[in-house]
Amino acid sequence: MCEASAFIVNGDKEELFLERVDKLIPTEEGLLLENIFGQRKVIKAKIKRLELVDHRILLERED
Repeated sequence: MCEASAFIVNGDKEELFLERVDKLIPTEEGLLLENIFGQRKVIKAKIKRLELVDHRILLERED
């Protein structure tokens, strides 16, 4: 399996945003994440770090 879990990083805390993400698409509204079940979420954030071996996407909210 190649999908990852996306987390929002706030200081030293991480909050799960979406599991089993297989698409991350930059749009004018923000980042569009879609998982293997077809669930979609958009967030105004930037990618802080990708941990591909651990299947993790770490995001920071943008104001």
